[in-house]
Amino acid sequence: MLSLTDLAPLPATIGFVIVLAFFFAKVEIHIEGGAGWAANLPTWRVEEHWLLNVFWGGRAMTGYHAWVMSFIVLLFHLPVFLTWQWSWQLEARILASLMVFWIVEDFLWFILNPAFGWPRFKPKHISWHKHWVCGAPVDYWVFIVISGLLFNYSY
Repeated sequence: MLSLTDLAPLPATIGFVIVLAFFFAKVEIHIEGGAGWAANLPTWRVEEHWLLNVFWGGRAMTGYHAWVMSFIVLLFHLPVFLTWQWSWQLEARILASLMVFWIVEDFLWFILNPAFGWPRFKPKHISWHKHWVCGAPVDYWVFIVISGLLFNYSY
């Protein structure tokens, strides 16, 4: 069971991940503009495949996202290679942090993007998020639950 002392690093970790997500959301806004999910980028796209429903929530797989997401996953694993230490608990913390990063980054992309903003954070304006529950993409809720479980295990 977690104690308050054990949880002390958790707010710092989540806070730092939120800062990273803010900066990356700003980068992606400048790259994609108002055309989300790399709609206007010169990249390859796979629009239909059964694995997209399993792993991408029905969204297209693009070359842009394949490279960006791989880069971010590797970046979050950098501490493992800097310290040359790995454990299941550290991996759980990294994966939980990645999930928080993607939720916050995606949400901030909409909120901070001049082409969207809070009023347009709705399914009718965001065609690439195909499944919504309680005013947010299903991915957000799934990642919140899984990241909570992973953080709990990691601390």
